[in-house]
Amino acid sequence: MTGDHQTLALLLFSTFVAVTLAITTWVSRKRQGSAEEFYAGGRLFSPMENGFAIAGDYMSAASFLGISGLIALYGYDGMLYSVGFLVAWLVVLFLVAELVRNCGRFTLADVVAARMRERPVRIAAGTSSVTVSVMYLVAQMVGAGSLVALLLGGTTEAARTWTVIGVGALMVIYVSLGGMRATTWIQIVKAVLLLGGTVTLTALVLVRFHGDFDRLLRTAAERSGHGEAFLAPGLAYGGDWTSRFDFISLGLALVLGTAGLPHILSRFYTVPTARAARRSVVWSIGLIGGFYLMTIVLGFGAAALVGPGAVRASNAAGNTAVPLLALDLGGGAGSAGGTVLFAVVAAVAFATILAVVAGITLASSASVAHDLYASLRRRDAKPRSEVAVARIAAVGIGAVAIALGLLARDLNVAFLVGLAFAVAASANLPVLLYSLFWRGFTTRGAVWAVYGGLLPSVVLVLLSPVVSGSPQALFPGVDFQYFPLQNPGLVSIPLGFVAGWLGTVTSREVPDEAKHAETEVRSLTGAGAV
Repeated sequence: MTGDHQTLALLLFSTFVAVTLAITTWVSRKRQGSAEEFYAGGRLFSPMENGFAIAGDYMSAASFLGISGLIALYGYDGMLYSVGFLVAWLVVLFLVAELVRNCGRFTLADVVAARMRERPVRIAAGTSSVTVSVMYLVAQMVGAGSLVALLLGGTTEAARTWTVIGVGALMVIYVSLGGMRATTWIQIVKAVLLLGGTVTLTALVLVRFHGDFDRLLRTAAERSGHGEAFLAPGLAYGGDWTSRFDFISLGLALVLGTAGLPHILSRFYTVPTARAARRSVVWSIGLIGGFYLMTIVLGFGAAALVGPGAVRASNAAGNTAVPLLALDLGGGAGSAGGTVLFAVVAAVAFATILAVVAGITLASSASVAHDLYASLRRRDAKPRSEVAVARIAAVGIGAVAIALGLLARDLNVAFLVGLAFAVAASANLPVLLYSLFWRGFTTRGAVWAVYGGLLPSVVLVLLSPVVSGSPQALFPGVDFQYFPLQNPGLVSIPLGFVAGWLGTVTSREVPDEAKHAETEVRSLTGAGAV
């Protein structure tokens, strides 16, 4: 990567940072003292604006760089991420969006606490939300340290470290000063940039093959070294039964995890009504669907034009497939077109990471202040003091994310996101669905559902090949691997649902029929919604 690439990429990225800091400064001058302003942006965003912001929140570095790289290396099996991420939105649209908007105020715990004893439920749901958010943040920070530093040519440990610290500092500034309103506009700007860059690269790939997608696939299969097997299932997940179960586990986590992600759920509170929340999801499905279809073209395009060998030589996990493809489409190394395209991809990667970490940090700081702080310290906390705690929490969460991002800097980004989805599907989704649809659900069932999914998913990750027992593990020198699957979703997601059921049927608490009826009417009609 030449100095021209690095200079132009840094210039474009600096422009994005300047624009987003200007947005944050402008928003911070407005009234941000109320909880509704800080957490939900005053609920003033239109469905289209919120749809773009949701798309910006969802399309992370793992989506832009990781998925295309996996497709370039593994062909058909790499498409699981694209399909899983997209199908997940149907669960959100039909089961979650409107109901969550009607029942809650700012966080997941609001929905559950509407008909349960608040204190234990808020502590459990808040703990789970912070855990999921930190795991997701670590994935983005790893992306900031390894992917972006690699794109700009700074592969030394010092360069990675300062990249992670810089991204962490910026995300704290965005959240603590601008709150949800600034974060939303940053997401909108980032979504437009990302979609624009992806459309451009996709069009150039199709032009290179004269619009013949079949020829693109055949060329990718020829260059892969695997022939027709590149276009069939089994290259990554078909070696043995363990890998096949891993395939199922990952698919479950991706499809069910989105509905439990705190930073996605918090987006539904930024619009004025439940109808607007549903329309936001429709907008986001269109944008996200188009984006993931284009990642398939980019992945196979990288395999056909760059070659899996060159992609793997640059980055073993395939995370540099898109920038290498941009370099080739622009005319190759040393050409003006290649320099510009590569720089645009690098700048968009920076923008993607910054915007996503801002959204996740806001959601996790809201859980700390609105759920944990209000339950553990001062149950009569005033909204203004709660917002102050949220700003302090953003700084603390940023520091934790930086530290963990440096520790896990050699792990695959898309893979880390898959783990976060598994934990969200195991801990948050069961309690959310039971609270919305089960008349007899009790407080004990809610607490057991959260911890019954959260603890097994985290423990199984610690005992999996991800942490020890393999050369690619976090601690390759030791071996305490007792769980064979890399993703725990196949085991931990059912455990979350079973724990919620078991806690409810063994509870002596009599379900409050009146509260359930009130919640049901409110969730379905919006009557009494905040």
